[in-house]
Amino acid sequence: MSKVYIKKYKEKNSLIAICDKDLLNRTFREGRLKLEVKEDFYGNELCTVEEAICLLDKAELANLVGERIIDAAIRNDLVDPQAVIHIEGIPHVQIMKLNL
Repeated sequence: MSKVYIKKYKEKNSLIAICDKDLLNRTFREGRLKLEVKEDFYGNELCTVEEAICLLDKAELANLVGERIIDAAIRNDLVDPQAVIHIEGIPHVQIMKLNL
């Protein structure tokens, strides 16, 4: 069962940061882009991808890194595949839900 690191923030808008387990504390660079997957932002709480998707569905803002979590978010219609960027081959996406 795939695991991800997750950190929930209790700010004005609920923010959740999720990264695939094997990406924590790594840095990726491509051209002028730099993606630092730091524990202080993505947390140190492990959960399954399925548990993370349940939490992601309720979040207003999200920051996701990694194939496992982003593929699951796409399958659950939480992420538009066209919004995903890749830095050194690693998928990354930010989500903001708007209440119109």
